[in-house]
Amino acid sequence: MNKPKYKRIVLKISGEALAGEEGFGIKPPTIREIAKEIKEVHDLGVEIAIVVGGGNIWRGQVGSQMGMDRAQADYMGMLATVMNALALQDNLETVGVPTRVQTSIEMRQIAEPYIRRKAMRHLEKGRVVIFAGGTGNPYFSTDTTAALRAAEIDADVILMAKNNVDGVYSADPKVDVTATKFEELTHLEIINKGLQVMDTTASSLSMDNDIPLVVFNLNETGNIKRVALGETIGTTVRGK
Repeated sequence: MNKPKYKRIVLKISGEALAGEEGFGIKPPTIREIAKEIKEVHDLGVEIAIVVGGGNIWRGQVGSQMGMDRAQADYMGMLATVMNALALQDNLETVGVPTRVQTSIEMRQIAEPYIRRKAMRHLEKGRVVIFAGGTGNPYFSTDTTAALRAAEIDADVILMAKNNVDGVYSADPKVDVTATKFEELTHLEIINKGLQVMDTTASSLSMDNDIPLVVFNLNETGNIKRVALGETIGTTVRGK
């Protein structure tokens, strides 16, 4: 068996990644494949925490642009992440991976409240933990949640699984044909160059806590395992 590079990871999955080609809602075959890939990493003995977005169901920023109160719209987005987390939990347990969902907003009938020590205990026992509900506060993205939870649980790395994007580029490669891909960057370069990898709050948190970030394409089968084993794919962000 290949030895994984990381002992404990935070895997950030966008909500759009669960929607498949439709771009909206949850596509069962797509989420099933993601669960199988996570199982492969789990079988290596890696402790896995997951932060899932909610953009396939609702985006708070869009609601705000439509005239909604921003805080209200963001809370709706947090609930969308809970729906995605429950769907992912169900698929993971179907393939034999014990999984717990913890939410930053209490809803005890369907998930545990987020408790740092309990989350770490689940990980130590080989359970996957899905952090849902964002940070529990409006105005903060799920990218920030990933950086915050990674710092709290002392994760070795944040694996940012992108939907049909294989790394960090100097510009949008779909729009600018001259866009170049970066193999390595620092968190400070991400902030200074204004690269759309994660929001500046998340980048600052990752930089301050010295948490490396690997940005890669989720849509290529086996990529999560490749990154966990330390293969050089996508873009690696580390240091200041």
